[in-house]
Amino acid sequence: MSKADTRVAQAAAGAAATGAAATGPVPALDGVDGEHAFPAGVAGRWLFWLAFAFSAFQLAVAAHVIDLPSQIVRAVHLGFLLSLGLPLVALKPGRSRALRAGAIVVTLLAAGVALYQAVEHDALLLRAGDPSDLDLLVGSASLVALFVGAGFVMGAPLPVLCGVFLLYCLFGQYLPAPLNHRGYDFSQVVDHMAFGTEGIYGIPLYVSSTYIFLFILFGAFLEKAGMIKLFTDVSLGLVGHARGGPAKVAVLSSGMMGTISGSGVANVVTTGQFTIPLMKRFGYRPAFAGGVEATASMGGQIMPPVMGAVAFIMAETLDVPYAQIVKAAVIPAILYFASAFWMVHLEAGRRGLLGMARAELPSPIRALREGWHLILPLAALVWLLFGGYTPLFAGTLGLALTAVLILGSAVALGLPVGAIRVAFWVALGLGCAAFARFGMAAVGVVIALLVAANALRAGGRQTLAICRDALADGARTAVPVGIACGIVGIIIGTMTLTGAANTFGQAIVAIGRDSLFVSLLLTMVTCLILGMGIPTIPNYIITSSIAGPALLGLGVPLIVSHMFVFYFGILADLTPPVALACFAAAPIARESGLRISIDAVRIAAAGFVIPFMAVYTPALMLQPGGPLAASIGFIPAVAYVLFKCALAIMLWGAAVIGFLQRPLGAIARAVAVLGAGLLVAALPWTDELGLAIGLGFVAWQFLGGRRATETA
Repeated sequence: MSKADTRVAQAAAGAAATGAAATGPVPALDGVDGEHAFPAGVAGRWLFWLAFAFSAFQLAVAAHVIDLPSQIVRAVHLGFLLSLGLPLVALKPGRSRALRAGAIVVTLLAAGVALYQAVEHDALLLRAGDPSDLDLLVGSASLVALFVGAGFVMGAPLPVLCGVFLLYCLFGQYLPAPLNHRGYDFSQVVDHMAFGTEGIYGIPLYVSSTYIFLFILFGAFLEKAGMIKLFTDVSLGLVGHARGGPAKVAVLSSGMMGTISGSGVANVVTTGQFTIPLMKRFGYRPAFAGGVEATASMGGQIMPPVMGAVAFIMAETLDVPYAQIVKAAVIPAILYFASAFWMVHLEAGRRGLLGMARAELPSPIRALREGWHLILPLAALVWLLFGGYTPLFAGTLGLALTAVLILGSAVALGLPVGAIRVAFWVALGLGCAAFARFGMAAVGVVIALLVAANALRAGGRQTLAICRDALADGARTAVPVGIACGIVGIIIGTMTLTGAANTFGQAIVAIGRDSLFVSLLLTMVTCLILGMGIPTIPNYIITSSIAGPALLGLGVPLIVSHMFVFYFGILADLTPPVALACFAAAPIARESGLRISIDAVRIAAAGFVIPFMAVYTPALMLQPGGPLAASIGFIPAVAYVLFKCALAIMLWGAAVIGFLQRPLGAIARAVAVLGAGLLVAALPWTDELGLAIGLGFVAWQFLGGRRATETA
């Protein structure tokens, strides 16, 4: 117990030293990285406490301390997002006074809209469909505030795209058939978009105001508790000594980090601070090192149990339990990281890069022995998600248990080592277990008592400051995600108002009647193009609303069709020219973001085959359906497609890197591409030919490599 307590305390102290936590009665807002810190001065302190209030409000709603209608919660949530996001950008150094003044005006406008929605909630319900002049004015103001806020926080691409859809609602009747619609009045468009649950307050913002925010806080608290260090130490101990060990550490640690953080860019700037310099030091090119980290970090969005924001939106959209989404993602997630692991293994072999000395590496067993307690909240989260509890309840309880862990460790450090400390932890565990009978109230009482106990000690007060800062940091992290969820509601609103999805969907279905592969290829390209500058969440929402129904119409199972567009929405953040994750890695690697992106696509190349194979054989995502499962049974189909996919990944990797047991020439690489392509094609006899070519190629390379070694 002593080591566990000390580890959490050391992690908290480390966070304080790096500017993530306050060291006194006033928050340390300047931080180390000015790009991600609250501004200095009075304005920064106001924003810090606004972020803290934002998190407190969301926690109070989640724990049912405050019970409000869903529409009010969404409106207040968006009001907080805009009131926090606009000033955070406007107050950065170098911004003009006019820009800052404009941001303040729009911030006040956003706050006023949220207040209007709360005060007029019942009256708005009564006059739904018949808005007053004041309603139209407020609705127009909300749209203006949202577009300006999204432009400030996320740049131009997403607001421009959503603006095109809004213009289509207003003027689409003037387009030629079949693109035109019957025409809609200005008041009808504003009422549809700015009120009710079909526009900006639709499902994406609902998910942002519930699940997403809680899981962002959950990840923030686990990071404060020292989870990043635990993941890094375990990864170093397991694979740091292997061939190309530093890059394998990056893949493994990012994969584990993905279990608590669904943000690919956030993973890059956290684990990448350690892994990218480590890879460079051991001989990897800067572009390849950045590409490895970007590829692995983006995979965190498909790594259960958290899986990022999209999984919650998918579950809500499809009206299926979150556990079903997790089940569908398990095998593809493992294969994705296995493919990245395989690519760095081959690159290390091609360049002759060795691992790290075992004497320099931490012991994974010792790391787990000292930090096992950090896994408890994550284990509880998994148990709750698969036990039938809602993600909202699971996230709330997981966050509460993490807070108990941090606060309890601080209290335990002030107790004598031995029986008293053991008794304290046993009592704490029993108090938390009481939630099974008394609900969240029991955990709330435990946290209140721990807060009171920590307030009496200097070290405890520092821990409270760390928890306070975690709440503020979590709210700040949620800003771009939440604003994206709000503005893409305009696209969904356009679909529901005009039925525009049918045009694109009918085109895909028409093509798919002749070739399902061409339809999938068209959908993939659409996802990748939309991903140029648009984060994964809006990318998924747009493509799933357009292409998802079309793929379903072609016989692709429901969850598989949505996972297909989700998967390529993630890969879009690696593809040039925008490649958000790669440009996040650029300053750490000290390399061009475009060069990193090119290497990231090479590293993720094997992963491109996974969603295609899942469409033809849904058993890869543990979904029923498909001719293979019908002919040989579900379990044998899962085993077969897993083996086939692994072989295809091996062949793609060898072809892209140009190495297996030995360097590959052009003919050998072409044979590998042919074998992998046949395994993916799913046409008559392609599996048999692909298996024959693939297994023959592997045997040829390994036997040839062994003979070359014996001859040498």
